Amino acid sequence: MEKMPFRDADPMLDVQAVMDAANSVTASDWRKALPVMKGSTVTLRDLRLSDAPSLLTMLATEEVARFISPPPTTVEGFERFIAWAHRERAAGNYICFAIVLDGTDTAVGLFQVRQLEPGWGTAEWGFALGSAYWGSGAFIDGARLVVDFSFGTVGVHRLEARAAVQNGRGNGALRKVGAVQEGVLRKSFLRNGEYLDQVLWTIVDEDWRQARAVVTVKVH
Repeated sequence: MEKMPFRDADPMLDVQAVMDAANSVTASDWRKALPVMKGSTVTLRDLRLSDAPSLLTMLATEEVARFISPPPTTVEGFERFIAWAHRERAAGNYICFAIVLDGTDTAVGLFQVRQLEPGWGTAEWGFALGSAYWGSGAFIDGARLVVDFSFGTVGVHRLEARAAVQNGRGNGALRKVGAVQEGVLRKSFLRNGEYLDQVLWTIVDEDWRQARAVVTVKVH
């Protein structure tokens, strides 16, 4: 999901009111509060307003932002995005996890999933991770949690991802997590005044179930 919804955040949104409402929820429904999911090296959790400074540091660099929609350029901009993400999750449209490394409580990136059709039959997912953690295994660890959550909890049938053809690292990461390349979307992503071709990657629920069955057989 290179078309990150950073610019969708409403500048008039009452950030504190949205976050106060979110913090008062203790229900298990993901629309009310995302679960905390632990991998071998990372934890995925709901976004907090306190994540805004670290997300600005991690995601606003040219290296990271090269192949995604322009991220906010201020802490306040990320706070508005975080409040928007909570509001959209409550509406059942969008999911955004903070990536936190084990032993810390600092967000170093994001995993996002949004529905492309009512009922989440088809959804699109994407990620952005601070460049210091590229190649660390944090993406693969977190991506497996997000894919499991999308199919097993949300009920997604088809999970899509898009990555610019020039984004070799992003395409390689999607291949490693088991996504299948379906084609190239010509001139489908506008970045810095230039339209870029994107590779379309998919995972469907049948593939996910088969992969989990193989893992279960090996474990037992």
